[in-house]
Amino acid sequence: MSFESFSDFLAMGHHGPYVWSAYAICLVVLAINVVSPIVARRRYLQEEARRLRREASK
Repeated sequence: MSFESFSDFLAMGHHGPYVWSAYAICLVVLAINVVSPIVARRRYLQEEARRLRREASK
């Protein structure tokens, strides 16, 4: 595909909002898939550390 200007590229032949929103949604989903396990692991480790401290203090 050849575009005459950058604004034509962004407009994508009047399909720009659909194309760019699809890219944005895809990037958001990928980011969630990367960040979610990291946050879950950190939360799990914190909860386990709390549980071990409680058991050690009994």
